[in-house]
Amino acid sequence: MSNLHHLAAQAVRAALESGQTVATAESLTAGMVSAILADTPGASGMLQGGVVAYQNSVKDAVLHVPTDLLARVGSVDPDVARAMAAGARTVLGADVGLSTTGVAGPDAHDGKPVGRVYVGIATVAGTAGFEYSFTGSRPDIRAAACGAALERLLEALSA
Repeated sequence: MSNLHHLAAQAVRAALESGQTVATAESLTAGMVSAILADTPGASGMLQGGVVAYQNSVKDAVLHVPTDLLARVGSVDPDVARAMAAGARTVLGADVGLSTTGVAGPDAHDGKPVGRVYVGIATVAGTAGFEYSFTGSRPDIRAAACGAALERLLEALSA
């Protein structure tokens, strides 16, 4: 079992035990987080759904990330990660919203270096954004972002 699958199994178990549901909003991970959660038996009892919001137009139209925020800071920003998580939570009717946004490379984006990743969490208590800097290839950075998101989800579900 991979580390990602191990983290996902822990998160699914924590959600089921606490009776919480989860929704994802993914940019750079493009559905990896929800897919790895769905690989876990029992996921149908906690995973509401997910939005792959690769383009800013989708972040705005589907997840309701404010247009002026995207125009001001770009798509790779902790406030955008928080807004994406909150949007997923609201739109998909979940207890916990989880988001990823960042730069997997090969080039910098929106003034942010390759490897810069933000994970957002939204719960009834509010939202939080977490910054990471990863190294490696594009797949390495995306996998690391997926792992970071699952770790943050596990923390939120255990709170």
